[in-house]
Amino acid sequence: MKSLPILAFSFLLCCATATAQVTYYADILGKGFKQATIVQSPDYEGSVTCTIVRKTTPEKSDKAVLYVHGFNDYFFQEEMAERYIKEGFNFYAVDLRKCGRSWLSHQKFNNVRDLSEYYADIDTALAIIRAEGSAKVLLSGHSLGGLVVSLYANAQLGKEKFDALLLNSPFFDVSVKSVLKKTAMPYILKRAEKHPETTIDSGLNPRYGESLHVSAHGEWSYSLGFKPLIAPPVNFGWIKAVHDGQLKVSQGLQINKPVLVLHAARSIDEKKWSDLFFTGDAVLNVEEIAKQAQNIVGQYSIQAVQGGMHDLVLSRKPVREEVYSTIFNWAKRTVK
Repeated sequence: MKSLPILAFSFLLCCATATAQVTYYADILGKGFKQATIVQSPDYEGSVTCTIVRKTTPEKSDKAVLYVHGFNDYFFQEEMAERYIKEGFNFYAVDLRKCGRSWLSHQKFNNVRDLSEYYADIDTALAIIRAEGSAKVLLSGHSLGGLVVSLYANAQLGKEKFDALLLNSPFFDVSVKSVLKKTAMPYILKRAEKHPETTIDSGLNPRYGESLHVSAHGEWSYSLGFKPLIAPPVNFGWIKAVHDGQLKVSQGLQINKPVLVLHAARSIDEKKWSDLFFTGDAVLNVEEIAKQAQNIVGQYSIQAVQGGMHDLVLSRKPVREEVYSTIFNWAKRTVK
């Protein structure tokens, strides 16, 4: 019985957070970007926060986009934000709990045991967007963020606070050729029940980071503290959370809003560096993305992008121009 007052207080705190006026400060990106730290309910590691980053249109608009990043990631894609703003969308991004701007010193990066833990961060961001005057919202997710927002949309059936869903290379299947391959899954999943903190190499191709960052072969400047070239080890609990989420996708997701799924036209699995990394997805199996996306029950479109990289908006300039053209032509029909 003693837990009831605590639960009631937590519920009221969450409601207050979503509706109270948010205090913004200058963001690390500068250039008019602002950020706000949102305190969420504590979890098994202790205190938890998420971070809202925004930049609004010069003239008042009632449209907005909320961007949700992927694994080993955070929001840094200024060009993407500016393109949305140019198209009349107030831009918002959320650095999810234990990622990027939201990481706290007592936490392990990316540490979740169920992907639904992220729902509170998305709920809060969407509530803030609505409270700040945007009645029409495009919810967008990249890679792990694409998986999370897909599951979120399914869970929100009939009570959606968004109008359309954009998935940029969603993490719909484990495809890395490492100890994380499916033959190891039964052992990992069983051990995760009692030992979720056991860590293992993520198995992600380190060349992907090199293809992005200016310190290696890429054209993008971002914090290697928030997004290291080599992804940190992951917990068995995290692997189970992702596996459970992907299993739900394979069983079918009911999404009542228009969905656009974009992915690269081919996957890259090179061991040594070459310019091929600029021409395909070095993280996921694109055939599996397209296959699993067909388990969406609702109005959806799946498109392959020739020459696209894993994060399509970080592809070479001619490719990302095509990506933006596709996104905004679709958005004009779905976010009115």
